[in-house]
Amino acid sequence: MQIKINLKVFAFALFFCLTNQLKIYLLLMLFAIIHEIGHILSGILLGLKVQKLEILPIGIAVSFKLDTIDFNKKILKANLLTIKKLVIALAGPLVNLIFIFLFLLLGKEKILNIETELLIYVNILIFLFNMLMIYPLDGGRIIKNILYIFLGKEKALKITNILSNLNAVLLTIFVIYISYISQNFTYFFAVIYIWFITIRENKIYKMRKKIIKYCQIILK
Repeated sequence: MQIKINLKVFAFALFFCLTNQLKIYLLLMLFAIIHEIGHILSGILLGLKVQKLEILPIGIAVSFKLDTIDFNKKILKANLLTIKKLVIALAGPLVNLIFIFLFLLLGKEKILNIETELLIYVNILIFLFNMLMIYPLDGGRIIKNILYIFLGKEKALKITNILSNLNAVLLTIFVIYISYISQNFTYFFAVIYIWFITIRENKIYKMRKKIIKYCQIILK
């Protein structure tokens, strides 16, 4: 199993430290890691093996070794692997939802000397961020796999790409408004990261489109 550390982690930590928000950043990283453990455990329970872990500024990204047998088991217009990917994508946000309700049920002002409201706030942020319909965030993965099952790979990729760009634009507008109202510009780090992955995925999508078109020409 490969483990990589993205150097942007240290830049993010330094910024939050200089703005006296290191506590929030550390809590975000902690629950983002717990969120990712949800993905890992669900993948292991579905029979997949972890291939790579990458520590990112907003948590951890995990990739699994794919089983070729799952490719051959058809589920409507997709395959069994698509179902597994859908379950894995849902598992992470579910973990954050569980923590939100758990902290609400406990009804304490502080847990381990940390304000309960802050713990709830951090988990809501992680949940909402990951549920954005922007690939490869969990929301983007969920919508892509659902579309793949009912519409097939080509249409799923196209619609997911359109939704990703549209949601990235809407998120940017929303963050500009919130930052102006609250005078807190730390959310721009999330927007910068979103555009970084959106632009990267746009390039990958264009490449996949060419491959699909080339394969269709050969099969004719």
